[in-house]
Amino acid sequence: MKEILPGLCAEHNIDLVIGNGENAAGGLGLTPGTAEELFDSGIDVITTGNHVWAYNELIPCLNSELAILRPLNYPPMNPGRGYLLKNNVLIVNLVGRVFMGHVDCPFRAMDQLLAEFQHKSIPIIVDFHAEATSEKVAMGRYLDGRVSAVLGTHTHVGTIDARILPGGTAHVTDIGMVGPTDSVIGDDPDSVINRFLTQIPSRLSVGKGKVSFDAILVEVDEKTAKAIAIQRIQKSVY
Repeated sequence: MKEILPGLCAEHNIDLVIGNGENAAGGLGLTPGTAEELFDSGIDVITTGNHVWAYNELIPCLNSELAILRPLNYPPMNPGRGYLLKNNVLIVNLVGRVFMGHVDCPFRAMDQLLAEFQHKSIPIIVDFHAEATSEKVAMGRYLDGRVSAVLGTHTHVGTIDARILPGGTAHVTDIGMVGPTDSVIGDDPDSVINRFLTQIPSRLSVGKGKVSFDAILVEVDEKTAKAIAIQRIQKSVY
């Protein structure tokens, strides 16, 4: 991130950088220290997902003024918040339900949030952290014309379907990851294969070597809050 992001922002005149920090702490969860590193690299807002609760020391950060989100559709009494306004852009973090555990409905959670902002014409960017491609595609269609972008995260494998939907919403099923290419979705291949063979739970280690930087660049019309361009960015770092 530190090597690529500053130049990328300058090259494309980027106004706002959102990064999912869900696996930044050694491949699982987020800590205050890794969050600080991400902010220092140029990220403006950090979103998360189902591993947001991996480290108790992060919870005070979720309740602070730091621009760190947890999924909106966790029970409302949970620490943190699921959306924030940054640079006059509304950033929303959702988590899916298919293969992901028991959470509130992300579709209804978005309906409720959008009702609160229905009189404001501002860009709205949604990070939908979900496993099933069908659920992520469905969310894009459900929110088409009501938000500026629905960008999928979680599976670590970037999809080739980046497009603008008929209502003006930019959508991609999964952005991908910033992580080692010689890996199994970021983890050391030998440890992952051993887990599949033995079915014995074990902590996985992060892979080594060349790193892939996957990102999605979205351009939004400030007057209409509709997306006018979406572009996949992929770079490598040795």
